[in-house]
Amino acid sequence: MYKTQAEAKDFLEGLKSQITETPIEREVVICTPFTALDCMSKSLHGSQIKLGSQNVHWEKEGAYTGEISGPMLREIGVSYVIVGHSERRQYFGETDETVNLRLKAAQKYGLTPILCVGETKEQRDAAQTESHIYDQLAKDLVDVDQENLVIAYEPIWAIGTGDTCEAKEANRVIGLIRGKLTNPNVTIQYGGSVKPSNVAQIMAKPEIDGALVGGASLTPDSFARLVNYQ
Repeated sequence: MYKTQAEAKDFLEGLKSQITETPIEREVVICTPFTALDCMSKSLHGSQIKLGSQNVHWEKEGAYTGEISGPMLREIGVSYVIVGHSERRQYFGETDETVNLRLKAAQKYGLTPILCVGETKEQRDAAQTESHIYDQLAKDLVDVDQENLVIAYEPIWAIGTGDTCEAKEANRVIGLIRGKLTNPNVTIQYGGSVKPSNVAQIMAKPEIDGALVGGASLTPDSFARLVNYQ
C-alpha cells in the first residue's frame, strides 16, 4: 500500500530511463495499488514493463463492496495479478479456498496469476515447511491451468524482516514446489527481503526463475538495480 497516482508516475519516469539496456527476455512487472493502475497503464504503453494488480475477486460483478473483478482489470491493461499474498492471508482472512477461486477467475478473464505460498517462522521451526507448502499447493491449484501461472515462494519469516532465506535453501524449497506441479516449466519466483545486494546470488540458483520484490522496489534506483542484476 504505497504511492499515490502522482508518486507512481514519478517512480515510473525514474525507472524507465534506467532499464533501456535491460535484456529483452527479462520480464518486468509492476503490481500497484488499484488507484494507480489506470494512470500506470497509460504511462506504460509501448514499454517492456507489464502491469499487475495486487488482488482480484472471483466474480465478474456483484455485491462485493471493496473488491475488483477480472474484467475491470483487463479493461485497463492489467496482465498479472498477485493471489494469496501472505499479507492477504494474515490480515484479511484469505483462505486456500478463496485463493483457488481467485486463481481460476484470474485465468478465466485473461490474467496470469502469481500464486504466493510459504511458511511462517513457527511452521519452519516445527519442521512443517514442506507439509504446509504441499497442503497449500494441493488446495490452491485445484482446476487451475498450470500453463498460465506464476508461483512465488515467500517464506513469511523473511518478509520485511531483513532475514533472507539462504539462496541454497530457497532453491531447495522451490525445487520441491516444482516437483509437485504437473507443468515443471512454471515460472517460480523467490520473495522475501530480496535486495540489490543479494539478488545476483539468488538468481544464480537453477530452480529460481525470478523475484517477487517488496520494499526494495519502492525507489526507481533500487528496483532498476534488481532488474539489471548481473
